[in-house]
Amino acid sequence: MGLIKEPKNVDFTVKSEPWTEEELKDFRKLMSELKAKKTKIKVRSSSVKKRIDA
Repeated sequence: MGLIKEPKNVDFTVKSEPWTEEELKDFRKLMSELKAKKTKIKVRSSSVKKRIDA
């Protein structure tokens, strides 16, 4: 497979802008909520599995 060339007048490189403090705060809050929810689901599934096996 060969290299794909960029068409003229098209730039595929993207510069990302740094996050603001408010965006970081929202992101961290969202991630902590998702982690907490994921932990609860894992605990439930393992306890249900034990009851089925017993």
